[in-house]
Amino acid sequence: MSLPLSKRALGDEVPNELGDDRVRAIWRERSGRAGRGTPAASLQGRRVLTLESRRSPELALLVMNYGGTPVVAPSLREVPLESNHDALALANDVMRQRFDLVVLMTGVGVRMWVKLVEPAFGRDAFVQALGRSRLLARGPKPVAALRELGVTPWATVPSPNTWRELLTTLDTRSADMPLARARVAVQEYGLPNGELVDALASRGASVIAVPIYRWAMPEDAGPLRSAVHAIVRHEIDLVVLTAGVQLVHLLRAAADLGLEPAVRRGLARIVIASIGPMTSEELRRHGLPVDYESSHPKMGFLVKELAERCERLVATKHGMDVSRCSEATTQG
Repeated sequence: MSLPLSKRALGDEVPNELGDDRVRAIWRERSGRAGRGTPAASLQGRRVLTLESRRSPELALLVMNYGGTPVVAPSLREVPLESNHDALALANDVMRQRFDLVVLMTGVGVRMWVKLVEPAFGRDAFVQALGRSRLLARGPKPVAALRELGVTPWATVPSPNTWRELLTTLDTRSADMPLARARVAVQEYGLPNGELVDALASRGASVIAVPIYRWAMPEDAGPLRSAVHAIVRHEIDLVVLTAGVQLVHLLRAAADLGLEPAVRRGLARIVIASIGPMTSEELRRHGLPVDYESSHPKMGFLVKELAERCERLVATKHGMDVSRCSEATTQG
């Protein structure tokens, strides 16, 4: 039995699944603009499950702009750690210039760290210490957070900004920053990255990795539970993942409902789109396929490319004749 597809034309309709007045208001304003054009590529009204939290309105609007019906289920929240001792100790060591390199993994982590440190050491003193440090930023988000502080990193990890590109960046700059006997601090994000720490240690570095925040389930898990039931009922056509932890929390919600096996069967029938290599690794780690991975780890690229390849991806997923699909561009 193939997954039923929802090829409803959106037009000016605002999907009930959004549940966000901001998105509804923006969509009504956009759809009412004179001379408003629509992209050639289209998701053709298909129901697209999005698990993004912080930027969920932006992702929902992207899906709508490409003719899809977003089903919004925020799957996580970023929570500062209950104990701040390690993060404060790390900040103290940074201020005393005890590290040869400080690796900043996320923009959220940088901002939380500065906010956490301010009462203890003072914002200006800590920012000045960061400015004197050799900083490696894992991509544009920590760079943007540093820019807000008036600080420029020593180096930036290129796209797709995984720990592998981070290591390559350090390897290519080994003459300037040898890792042998170097003292390296890593500002972690919601989950520890043992592979990165092990790789740095294998190059001779002494590594301290400190999490600034953790990922938790959303305060309102209702939309996530509803998404679980929608997958089981075959009411979702595509899933867009912008972080691996979104999948972890979706499966956790399914397990809490006693529906994880049913959700896994449902996901096997749904086109799963990943924003980049780290998210794809998480999918494979859980035994799930990556039907499409964005060419650049950005939401705009992911939704646009998914719309361009939607017909072929759906057909391939369900064993249809792909030669009969019409799409804006061919994959690859």
